[in-house]
Amino acid sequence: MEARKTRKKNNPYKPLDFNITILGSNSAIPAHGRNQTSQLISWDGESFLIDCGESTQLQLRRFKIKYSKINHIFISHLHGDHYLGLMGLINTYSLNNRKLPLHLYGPKGLDEIITIQLKYSAGTLNFPLIFHPTLPQGKNKLVEIRDLTIYSFPLEHRIPCTGFSFEEKKQRVHLNKEMMAKFRPEVEEIHTLQAGKDVMDKTGNVLYKADDFCEVSSPRKYSYCSDTVFNLDLIPHIKGSDFLYHESTFMEDEKKRAKVTKHSTAKEAAIIAKEAEVKQLLLGHYSSRYSKLDLLLKEAKEIFDESTLSVEGCTYSIK
Repeated sequence: MEARKTRKKNNPYKPLDFNITILGSNSAIPAHGRNQTSQLISWDGESFLIDCGESTQLQLRRFKIKYSKINHIFISHLHGDHYLGLMGLINTYSLNNRKLPLHLYGPKGLDEIITIQLKYSAGTLNFPLIFHPTLPQGKNKLVEIRDLTIYSFPLEHRIPCTGFSFEEKKQRVHLNKEMMAKFRPEVEEIHTLQAGKDVMDKTGNVLYKADDFCEVSSPRKYSYCSDTVFNLDLIPHIKGSDFLYHESTFMEDEKKRAKVTKHSTAKEAAIIAKEAEVKQLLLGHYSSRYSKLDLLLKEAKEIFDESTLSVEGCTYSIK
């Protein structure tokens, strides 16, 4: 999938894109053709990167994604499988003569990790690199782009770790293309319809009904829960998400290990999804001990039927 260019003006006939492309789905090490964690979120022509495992740059090339369009990168925590690809991507941006600012959102220490590598490699960048520290407590607004707000919220792991939610601020009104082509209302009439009002003629009769010409979509939400132990405190932050990505490193027979290492099982991820009343659960962060993932998915679906395996190279669209 390739993220589209930012539109200067929304097409009233077409809902905005809201897609999640999986670049890496494995946990600590690459195995079984799977790579460490990374995802690309595209929304209305904007591209956002969540986590940046070692293979991220190669995966972006493999799936023909224009990574030059990525201006915001979100790092959940400082375990290597979630950020070791970042320095390579930054270097590539510099070699490609990037000029646009690159915003990095991550825990305390991320800026030091990057700047010390630049220092001892005598590296210089020809674009601004802007660090935004995330906080391990509470829900915090990180950035707002038009009608999309991106938040961080705390996860419970062995080191400070945050999840992220991408939330549209308002419902959207889309004009019905067939009705528009059939009746061809005037510009002022279109504005009236988009405002949810009927168009009246000079005698006060209804000329065009807003319900006939407009379709309303609710605000959409995507929530990303990186490494975390099973934790019901997450629910208020992810409640009602259209898609929830929740790590599912282990199966239930490794539940004790999951608790010790501050990870979750597929069943536990499904319980969180069910309690949070999300529409779709994406599983991921698989342990390398599992060459096949069908039993892991089976455990999740026994609790929450709308569970899906995140698969590298696949794009999941929020309609």
